[in-house]
Amino acid sequence: MNLFEKMFNYQIMSRLEDSGTFTVTAHERVWLKKMLEHPSAPEAFAPSTMEKLRLMLEREPGLDFTDAFIEKARNVEKQVYHPLLRLLRRVIMNQNALKITFQVKDGRSFNEQRGFPFKLEYSMVKREWYLLWHHLGKRAFMSTKLQNIVSITEEPFPADEADRLSKRITDILETRKETALIEVVQAYNKELSRILYAFSCFDKEVSYDTGTDTYRIVLTFLGDESETILSKIRFLGKRVRVIESGKLQRRMLETATKALERYHQLEKQDVEVR
Repeated sequence: MNLFEKMFNYQIMSRLEDSGTFTVTAHERVWLKKMLEHPSAPEAFAPSTMEKLRLMLEREPGLDFTDAFIEKARNVEKQVYHPLLRLLRRVIMNQNALKITFQVKDGRSFNEQRGFPFKLEYSMVKREWYLLWHHLGKRAFMSTKLQNIVSITEEPFPADEADRLSKRITDILETRKETALIEVVQAYNKELSRILYAFSCFDKEVSYDTGTDTYRIVLTFLGDESETILSKIRFLGKRVRVIESGKLQRRMLETATKALERYHQLEKQDVEVR
C-alpha cells in the first residue's frame, strides 16, 4: 500500500468515526452472531438492541463448535459480565445517586444505604467487578464487590454536588496510587513480551535506553495491590529487578532473606546428619 492509499483510507475512516459509523469484518460479524447465543447476552444488551443485532446478522453464516473441540473438566469460572453492570453504568453516566443494599464479609446486610456511584472497576487479579462509591450517610469512600450487592435503586442527584463528589473521589484515588520502577535484566530483553504480560493488569509505561540497551517499566498501582506486584516479580525471578520503590525492595529483601535462612537451616541439618 503506497502513501496516497494510506492517506485516503485514513480520511475515510476518520469520516466514518465522526459520523458514528463503525466498520466490522465478515469474521467479526460471524463471531458476534455466535456470542449473541451466549446465556449472558440478554443481560448484556437491552431487548431492542438484541433484536436489532439479530436482524442485522440474520444472513450471516453460523458457527458450530459441537464437534470441533473436546474440553476437559475444569473448575467453574466466574462470568466476566454481571447483571448489574448495565444499570450501574447508566446511573454513573447520569451522575445520579442510588440506594444500595449490600452484604459484607461477615454476612451482615446494610439496607438502602444512600450513595453516589463514581466508577466501575474490574480486578484482573481477583476476577471481580467492584463499585467505587461515596457513602452519603457516613461520608466515606467505599469499594463494594458487585456480587455482594443485593439491590440498587436510582435516585436524582444535584449536578453541582455530583461534580464536587467526583473531584473528591478522584483526589482520594490519586493519593492511594504508588509507582515502582522495574528494570529488565539485559540478558532477558528477548522476553520483554512475557514480562509485560505478567504486568498486564496494571498501568505501565515502558522506556528504552539505547546507550545501555535496557528496558525500564514504570508501574502505577494502588497500595493494596503491592502484594500482587510482588508475586509477579517473584514469578519473573532474575529477569527483572526493582530499581525504585523502597516498599517493594524491602519486601523482596525480606522474602529472599527468609528463603536463604530456611535453606541454610536445611544445610546445617544435613551436616549434622553426616
